[in-house]
Amino acid sequence: MTEIHGNIEGIRDTDLAALEALYSESMDRDEYIRGDILEFVAAFSARINREISLYISREGDILDITIGNTDSVPLQDWHMRRSARRLSRVRCVHTHPGGNPELSDVDLSALKSLMLDSICAAGVSADGQITGVSAAFPGEMQNGQRQLRLAGPVSFRTLKRCSWMDEISESERLVDSSADEMPDSAERALLIGIESERSLDELEELAKTAGAVVVGRILQKKTRPDTATYIGSGKAQRLQLDAQACEADVIIVDDELTGIQTRNLEEITCVKIIDRTTLILDIFAQRARSGEGKLQVSLAQMKYRSSRLIGQGLILSRLGGGIGTRGPGESKLEIDRRRIRERITELKRDLEQLQKQRDLRRKSREKNKIPTVALVGYTNTGKSTLLNALTGAGVYVENQLFATLDATSRKVQLADGGEFLLTDTVGFISKLPHDLVEAFKSTLEEATLADILVIVSDISNPETPLQYQVVEKVLEELGATEQPRIHVMNKCDLERRCDVIPGAFEISAKSGKGLDRLLAAIAGKLREAEKCYSLFIPYSAYSCLGDVRKRGRITGEDHLPDGTRVDVMLDMENAGYLLNKYGKNLFLNEENN
Repeated sequence: MTEIHGNIEGIRDTDLAALEALYSESMDRDEYIRGDILEFVAAFSARINREISLYISREGDILDITIGNTDSVPLQDWHMRRSARRLSRVRCVHTHPGGNPELSDVDLSALKSLMLDSICAAGVSADGQITGVSAAFPGEMQNGQRQLRLAGPVSFRTLKRCSWMDEISESERLVDSSADEMPDSAERALLIGIESERSLDELEELAKTAGAVVVGRILQKKTRPDTATYIGSGKAQRLQLDAQACEADVIIVDDELTGIQTRNLEEITCVKIIDRTTLILDIFAQRARSGEGKLQVSLAQMKYRSSRLIGQGLILSRLGGGIGTRGPGESKLEIDRRRIRERITELKRDLEQLQKQRDLRRKSREKNKIPTVALVGYTNTGKSTLLNALTGAGVYVENQLFATLDATSRKVQLADGGEFLLTDTVGFISKLPHDLVEAFKSTLEEATLADILVIVSDISNPETPLQYQVVEKVLEELGATEQPRIHVMNKCDLERRCDVIPGAFEISAKSGKGLDRLLAAIAGKLREAEKCYSLFIPYSAYSCLGDVRKRGRITGEDHLPDGTRVDVMLDMENAGYLLNKYGKNLFLNEENN
């Protein structure tokens, strides 16, 4: 390889040829960098006012020469190693125009991420003089992190006396000794958004829930996303250096990206890019336990991916032949699209079967007149803990977002003899992906069809007012706006950090405080449509007593010589049923409850 890479714009061909001549130079195996080569590169760097990097092999050959900008230079992944966990057997020597010989954070992170033998920076003054030289070498692993050994800055005159090739040998010994002990660490995530710090806080919680380690976050205030790169091309270039400086494996964006935005950002930063929607889908994929939950997540993922398959535009939209339509690229894209469409159809068919089973169970509950109460609210407000406290369901709970996804229903017995079905629904979140709402529609219908909604909020979270707005918006989208509601402020055993919603019950699902009042409130809501009726059931028609018990809630029972007098709470529908079936003589009188 004898080309000069990087930013060569504006440099004369004769100057590039002089720099290319360095490819024919070499140095002794025990020589870190030849002084005359470094002086030549320093003078050249000062003349063009750009950084220059040299990649040098263990044998002393110059493998690559790259020119960068004033304050940065692209660092290549050159390696001649036996394993990704060992040294690359290549060192990088580069200049710093402006005279600073110190290694930057980007330099040091590149040393670790690329596993270079060493990285060296030479400060260069405006007149081309070398102001100092510093170097760094990989060390051993401590607490899962690669340690670095720094040398310098030293003056150019004393550079020859530095035994930096011996330091490389020592680095190889330290790295090799710990190569097999390196743990499989979590992905290191850099967060970026354009909305607010509050939104980034939630994104950080989502990233942690997905198993990532957040190593940095950037807020780029913009009124709307850039159509090409989300944050703008200039900021995207800077993002590459930020990601390198914090050794990020992945960049997580706090909005849903288009396929073009994702591709452009990955090309600029050379780091994997995922957006908020992909992150939430990944969490759902981790958390889904039931067969239905797994199908729902798979459907959402397939729908999301199908709209982000990128080919070469309209040229790949059909298989008709002609100029620009031939070749493997077109058919591969169409094959991917067809497979996704087929998989989506298959998943929808499976979910329709499960929906039919769910409808049968729901009709059975309606036939038996068991009222339903749905727990709804923002994710991580304690809905599952509340379900466990009221029913002993034993569902999984954890202080993290979307700890549980699958809807769980359990019967609750009331003190007055009644009962209802309590259902825990999937938690809501801001910017909830549309595909996810569609996929989980059958599960979210539990909220739509419930007789009462218990909206659970977190009194210890200062963001509760904003979260409550999100809950209201999602319920409105689902059409769950007509049911009676009970507002609950959970976690009252913790520090209060927000105002209580007017009329809300303060409870602690963890300690049990306030649960009796909550159950009484639910019972009161369920009884609002009931009236008290007095019935006389003669022994000759005693079989109708079973119907009465099934249709209503008996509050009094008196056995008389000719039959039984029963006081029962009935709603209008069940009272009408008994009246039509047994006649008005059954009803002695009626009075409001």
